[in-house]
Amino acid sequence: MKKSAVILRSVKGADLLHVAEEMLAFCDWESLLPEGGKVYVKPNLCTDEVEKVESANTSPELLEAVCQVLLRRTRDVTICESDGARYSAESAFANTGLEPVVRRLGVKWVNFSRGEGVSVDHPIFDRYRTGLPKELLDADLLVNIPVIKTHALTVFTGSVKNLWGCVPRYDRICMHKYLDELLSDLVGILKPRINIMDGIVGAEGRGPTNGTPRRMDVVLASRDPVALDATAMRLVGLDPYAVKHLVLSNKKGFGSINEDGIVIDGDFEKLKVQFIPAALDWAVWAMNYLTRYRFFVKYILFNTFIFRNARRVVFLLRNVGLLKGSAKGFGSGIGA
Repeated sequence: MKKSAVILRSVKGADLLHVAEEMLAFCDWESLLPEGGKVYVKPNLCTDEVEKVESANTSPELLEAVCQVLLRRTRDVTICESDGARYSAESAFANTGLEPVVRRLGVKWVNFSRGEGVSVDHPIFDRYRTGLPKELLDADLLVNIPVIKTHALTVFTGSVKNLWGCVPRYDRICMHKYLDELLSDLVGILKPRINIMDGIVGAEGRGPTNGTPRRMDVVLASRDPVALDATAMRLVGLDPYAVKHLVLSNKKGFGSINEDGIVIDGDFEKLKVQFIPAALDWAVWAMNYLTRYRFFVKYILFNTFIFRNARRVVFLLRNVGLLKGSAKGFGSGIGA
């Protein structure tokens, strides 16, 4: 059985354009993208809070470098994202500093939540009357650029989890109890054949948006998003078998998770670090559990006044040590 290949490089002091060239060449990108083809680039834009974008969102510099290389083969390059629960994709895009990137390169930008969705043959998507972006399904290539981060609910968020932002509903959190299954199926539906992991500055601890920034100065890439996530997790001292959506993706034949099935091109031992894992406390677990109820989502979670004040109370309880207990094991079937 052919092994999956992952490239790992330090970018400390490096030219990111050269790094992007090496990552894309490793993935044999020119064989995947026809001349003049349509390519969508999916960064991770999970917050519009300026003070958090460095560790939570994809690096604008890395994104620009990747787009510069893609433009050598096609002018039809589009950066894409969907709205979040309490912020618009446009706000996250602007506050991450991507507006000048788009102007300099002349690439396009799209918010999937504003576009046309088409139905897919999937029982859970059908149940929620949720489609996927027509333009993405029609694209020649999806380039997936996530960030290395811990996650309180999914342990880790990387290449596979970044596909969740391709679901155009701003309230996709309502579908969280099926998240692991949906993520694994999205790998098969969207087929992200180039995945470039931004580990320049990641987040450990209470990720993905409230984590502690951790500078690693690394970039990884693979045509296999599951192998890339598994390798990135091992690089930061986490167990990939603890991530349900990775295990499911592997079982469905969408990628490799076992070390013996992955070949790494790079100095893994020199670049590895130990991340502080995210703790699943009762507040996080309870909020995620309650997202299955539409009343809670509509009138509490999406009510900015109530949410912000509830968050202040939770932070206070954490600071005085009243939320130290782990809720691990109570979230069966619940994703992030």
